Amino acid sequence: MNAREAVNLAMDSGQMIGLGYLDDMTDEELMHRPHPDCNHIKWQLGHLISSEHHIINGVLPGTMPELPEGFGERYTPETAKSDDASAFDSKEELLKLYNEQRAAAVAKLESLTDEDLSQEGPEEMKAYAPTVGAAFDLLGGHWLMHAGQWAVIRRQLGRPPLF
Repeated sequence: MNAREAVNLAMDSGQMIGLGYLDDMTDEELMHRPHPDCNHIKWQLGHLISSEHHIINGVLPGTMPELPEGFGERYTPETAKSDDASAFDSKEELLKLYNEQRAAAVAKLESLTDEDLSQEGPEEMKAYAPTVGAAFDLLGGHWLMHAGQWAVIRRQLGRPPLF
């Protein structure tokens, strides 16, 4: 296994678990918070999509497809407090945007060499993505981090554990 394959495996694991948790959930259920101080899934999905876009464009500028106008502004720390479902995109639209961003990230990853992956990340990203490879690896782990809350929400909604 080479570095690209290992990073892609980590990205796939986060995707498999995250999308598995979301598969049977409705738009209304995606607005559920596991605790009043936690973010609902709709906001988290938008945050994950914006983050993926930002992280990969941060290490490889111009790589990712553009997000719709105003998308990033709908998923800021300030908007996380909103319970107005109409302020957020539908599950269908969020998953469509996610799939577009992830496909672009995977295509770019597949084009990189081990040397490319070892290149330093930008100074402003060094704390969480010291190299290009670390930036790609972060994509899977970020989904897993949020999916932990989704597991709790699913149980609160009466669904059995999946994994």
